[in-house]
Formats: sequence, structure tokens, C-alpha cells
Amino acid sequence: MADKSATAYRTIGEVARELGVPQHRLRYWESRFPQVKPVTRAGDRRYYAPADVDLLRRIHTLLGQDGYTVRGVQALLTREAEPPVPSRIDELHAVRRLLSDALAEAG
Repeated sequence: MADKSATAYRTIGEVARELGVPQHRLRYWESRFPQVKPVTRAGDRRYYAPADVDLLRRIHTLLGQDGYTVRGVQALLTREAEPPVPSRIDELHAVRRLLSDALAEAG
């Protein structure tokens, strides 16, 4: 899509051509991957943000070239959306400090 800027939204037809897939496959992926959230306008026209196009390109690669199943891609994307373990550990330490401080004040 050389005629559009990198930040421009793209129609379902443009994305389908760019990825080399039929439009119905993009609609199917939308139903299976809630991370893909096109903006819909009048007449239910879909417009994909650059981040959505990147995600669809990745889904296409994972399914078509890397041998993932739809469920496998769903699991992968879900895992990636979860905060990393060190982040959760930091949160637990913060909660522990708050509880310790509260006990000391009440104590």
C-alpha cells in the first residue's frame, strides 16, 4: 500500500490484498482472535489500524508458514498478553508491604 501512509487505516479489501487472503478469512480471524479490533463505520465497513494489520500478518504467518492451529495461535496470543512473571512477583511484594504496614499501624 505505497499510496497510504504507514499510520493510515486500511479497508478489509486492502488488508486482504496485502496478505493475499480472501476477505472472509479476515472476518473469520476477527471472530477467533479478539485482539483484532477493526473500527467499523457506516454500513459496517471495517477499517484496520496499523497494529491490527501487523497482528493479522502475524496470524497469517503463524497459521500458514509456522504450522500453528487456530487454537495454538489463540493460546500464544493469550500467553503474550499476560504480564510476565517478574511483574506479578513485584505486585505481590507490593501487596505484602502494604499488608505489613497496615498490620504495623494496627498493631
